[in-house]
Amino acid sequence: MTHHQLSRPRPHSSADEAPRELVLDVGPVAHGGHFVARHEGRVIFVRHGIPGEKVRVRLTDAGDDSRFWRADVVEVLEASADRRPHFWQQADSPAAWRKGGPPVGGAEFGHISLQRQRQLKSEVLAEQLKRLAGVELAVEVEPAGPGDRDGGGLAWRTRAGFAVTPEGRLGMHAHRSDVVVPVREMPLAVPAINELKLWDIDLHGIVRIEVAAPANGSRPLVLLALEEDADPKRLGKVLARLPHEVSVARFDPAKGDVLQLRGRTWVQESAAGHEYRVTGEGFWQIHKDAPDTLVGAVSAFLHDGGYLLPGSTVADLYAGAGLFTAPLADAVGVTGSVLSVEGSPGTSRDARKNLHGEGHVEIVQGRVERVLRNRPRRFDSLVIDPPRAGAGKAVVKQLMDSGPRAIAYVSCDPASFARDLGYFRAGGWKLGGLRAFDLYPHTHHLETVALLVPDA
Repeated sequence: MTHHQLSRPRPHSSADEAPRELVLDVGPVAHGGHFVARHEGRVIFVRHGIPGEKVRVRLTDAGDDSRFWRADVVEVLEASADRRPHFWQQADSPAAWRKGGPPVGGAEFGHISLQRQRQLKSEVLAEQLKRLAGVELAVEVEPAGPGDRDGGGLAWRTRAGFAVTPEGRLGMHAHRSDVVVPVREMPLAVPAINELKLWDIDLHGIVRIEVAAPANGSRPLVLLALEEDADPKRLGKVLARLPHEVSVARFDPAKGDVLQLRGRTWVQESAAGHEYRVTGEGFWQIHKDAPDTLVGAVSAFLHDGGYLLPGSTVADLYAGAGLFTAPLADAVGVTGSVLSVEGSPGTSRDARKNLHGEGHVEIVQGRVERVLRNRPRRFDSLVIDPPRAGAGKAVVKQLMDSGPRAIAYVSCDPASFARDLGYFRAGGWKLGGLRAFDLYPHTHHLETVALLVPDA
């Protein structure tokens, strides 16, 4: 497939090929950043529209045997009052397709006012809760921090990943595509990432770049994934173009190995009065205000309900580098105990360094379900922050069996959270509180923090 070539939709039949463009009325929002439209009885998931609009779309995934089709808006015929000029030309679908290629992914709601974005996210959350958990609840999606309350919603990403075009220029993938779109800015990223001007560097021999620029202003880290036969001299030229104060390392996306090239292989993050070392691609919340926002929400739920007291036995599961572990250790004090469980070996090592000297904290590396099965114990309360797939039925049962009075569940996916909430409800638990945060402005993503408690 050439650089901006679109695969033609598969034919309806041998004599009738699906049309490349259609005029549609955009319907309600769906989970995943799409809007539902219909054509001759077939569902089409449309990106870059707004409910109530009439648009012309370009089919990007269509086949006669497909249950649904996918499409991008290429022209707005009747615009919503909530439509705004997109802040990023390369992510603006109509503008991109006029130039002959798909828009870059990662800003699929950038054409919608922030207030309407949050309303749409609230609708998605409510729909998932009702459909998957049987809970009817409307939750307002809150801004994450001061920078997002002023209506901008830009410059919040402290981490960004980039691909490289065949011509060796910085790029990003189009949605659900191998197409790499060259970019010369990343408006959602904090200034420290854009100031690197990676788009001015010849990146031949590099296949992927990850950048971390901590919100506290500490030293950024650039991670480079190289082609197998990359010329070492090319790497030296890239290093020479990066500011000397920036750490640089090679990394292997498959193995997770990180090799120091210059500076250090980790970044120093700050949250809730604690310092955290995060190595390589180790997980950390990407919104600059997310760590404090989430710690505050979790702490409020557990403290206000009297579930987190000095001397308590608690656990932080899917703990990462210890974002929640450290404040939990503060809350229970040396008379209490905290079990911190993380599956990634490298991130678990970070947690061990970050909690060094806290004798009442036990750091365990391993899968949560295996650790709970092999080391059963009772807890007063739990904090869980699972990956996008959620905890799952087996882990939910293990959590309930451990006898906590409360669980704070942090989720980045409303569908997996609602599914797990359904498992909790079937086990005799209920939703004690729920907050939602717009930690990903101009995208369809949101974060939730829930308080779960036994129903009796």
